[in-house]
Amino acid sequence: MSTRFPAVPPEAMDEAQRALAAEIAGGPRGGVRGPFLALMHHPKLAHRIQALGEHLRFGTGLPQRLVEIVVLVTSRHWTCQYEWVAHSRIARNEGVPEPIIEAIRQGRRPDPMQEDERLVYEIALAAHDTGELPDALFAAAEAKFGRAAILDLLALCGYYAMLAMVLNTAQPPLPDGMAPPLQPLPKGAA
Repeated sequence: MSTRFPAVPPEAMDEAQRALAAEIAGGPRGGVRGPFLALMHHPKLAHRIQALGEHLRFGTGLPQRLVEIVVLVTSRHWTCQYEWVAHSRIARNEGVPEPIIEAIRQGRRPDPMQEDERLVYEIALAAHDTGELPDALFAAAEAKFGRAAILDLLALCGYYAMLAMVLNTAQPPLPDGMAPPLQPLPKGAA
């Protein structure tokens, strides 16, 4: 467990923390884990983050494999070991091909990719590199996904960047004592 933000045991939770734990456990996440262990130290903030994350992770209407590509690019960008471990597993379960996962892990552009995978990959890269989408990428994404989905994709980048910062600061151990799977990237890499 993180020594910076240790897990709050149920018997030590205040009313707001108990309500938050019940809300998270009763939703699609099924339990308090990952960044929410640290966020339990600020239940009001965690409640809002949890609600946004639930929409972005489970309610965008985008295929889950595309959501996971965005999460992987984001966790790779921030070298967030914990987020990478959790979401590389989810990405595999959602059908993201292993060569795509491995290329992102190494900071390389995956090739080949399906057109929708390439678009979300490029959106995530642009969002983290410059904070905006070039006109041609915006037009291609609008034609493929629509404006609402572009906003969801940008919000996914921001949301998982925020969680990466929480996790990188909390420094939770990786499962089963595993070695960190991500090496630092040189400046300008994925």
